[in-house]
Amino acid sequence: MSRAKIVHVCSECGTPHAKWAGRCAGCGDWNTLVEDLETADVAPIAPSARPGPTRIGEVGCEHGDPTATSIAELDRVLGGGLVAGSVTLVGGEPGIGKSTLLLQLLARWQGPTLYVTAEESAQQVKRRAERLGATRDDLWLHAETSLPHVLDAIDQVRPEVVVVDSIQTVADPALGSLPGSVGQVRGCAQRLVNEAKERGTSVVLVGHVTKEGGLAGPRVLEHVVDTVLQFEGDRHHALRLLRASKHRFGPTNELGLFEMATSGLHGVPDPSSLFLADRRTGVPGSAIVPTMEGQRPIVVEVQALASAGVPGVPPRRSALGIDASRLSMLTAVLGRRSRVGVADQDLYASTAGGVKLTEPGLDLGVCLAVVSAIRDQPLPADLAVFGEVGLGGELRQVTHSPRRLTEAARLGFSRVIVPANAPDGDGEIGVVRASTLSEAIAAAGLGAGALRAAV
Repeated sequence: MSRAKIVHVCSECGTPHAKWAGRCAGCGDWNTLVEDLETADVAPIAPSARPGPTRIGEVGCEHGDPTATSIAELDRVLGGGLVAGSVTLVGGEPGIGKSTLLLQLLARWQGPTLYVTAEESAQQVKRRAERLGATRDDLWLHAETSLPHVLDAIDQVRPEVVVVDSIQTVADPALGSLPGSVGQVRGCAQRLVNEAKERGTSVVLVGHVTKEGGLAGPRVLEHVVDTVLQFEGDRHHALRLLRASKHRFGPTNELGLFEMATSGLHGVPDPSSLFLADRRTGVPGSAIVPTMEGQRPIVVEVQALASAGVPGVPPRRSALGIDASRLSMLTAVLGRRSRVGVADQDLYASTAGGVKLTEPGLDLGVCLAVVSAIRDQPLPADLAVFGEVGLGGELRQVTHSPRRLTEAARLGFSRVIVPANAPDGDGEIGVVRASTLSEAIAAAGLGAGALRAAV
């Protein structure tokens, strides 16, 4: 009979510890050790069923091309679709629409599919599928939490795509630890990865998220899978965003946008028009920025609000959809390089529509929105801006400038302030070049000088 002992495992890197400590000895993170059970038995090594070493020129690539899912926004993020034998991890807050999206995926797939529900009953999933119109003969449903029984169902159905909802609730009795523990999540995920590679089956795992928005469970869970998708959005609003933080078969900078409706999730083919639908012109603190998400240009509205701070209290810097540390840095550049009075102002900045952006082309829009809010002067309604702001107050060019200019022109904007060295567009829109942040402020009509004509 095997004896089990209690160990403490880091939830970030999976390093075991004989006793609890405040800091992990493997990755150095604090307060990440959790209890787990470890059995003393060591399973014998089974002979490998895989072939031996093969010359790279002789390796077959029949399973290397992705298969489209018939969901355009999902295919955009996946780089064309699902690859046979791949394992995808989908994370997101409860109620965000993960199960809805994956049910729609299985319903549109041309071939047998299996949906393993480890959290809900089969009746609950069926009712949701009927509401979404996601029922068909080759879609199989299995309510099970035991991993051996899940593998038996895969043997019986032989599906092309398997969805496990969720990986944290599936347990393998042979591992000897509690369901949801670090060892169980890591072991079950690794077993499913091995099965996917051997069978050539695409496996999609649903993962819970922590309070901080990261995937729950050990960090090694993200390492063993091929693709990690993050489903973002406010469940009280209709807009949903899908991003890839890891993708072995394609880019990781693409963005998929969905709108939640009664009939399920629908792709948003023109996100720029959606983000600008409720825009009000002539309001101080509003700037229009053509951004890039992967190969897709998206025009968003950056909003800022300034209010007088309390004397003796450090000014507040609050950001929504924008990196807070980036906002603090940009306000420091405004105060030091452009002599804008930000030291005594509480500043709030956000992106309209709830989209989260990190690309550097947003910098100039954030700065001009802040200056507009502080000086209570609106930017021209037909003006868009983009560019990276350096610590010296200089404007640096960003990628895909012609695409940004074309998208701004399509939406009816007539002038764009860009860095001085930015490439030219197609000539359908006026380009105003600026070398420094101070020049851009003056060109926007927020300081000395007027908006200059395009060169």
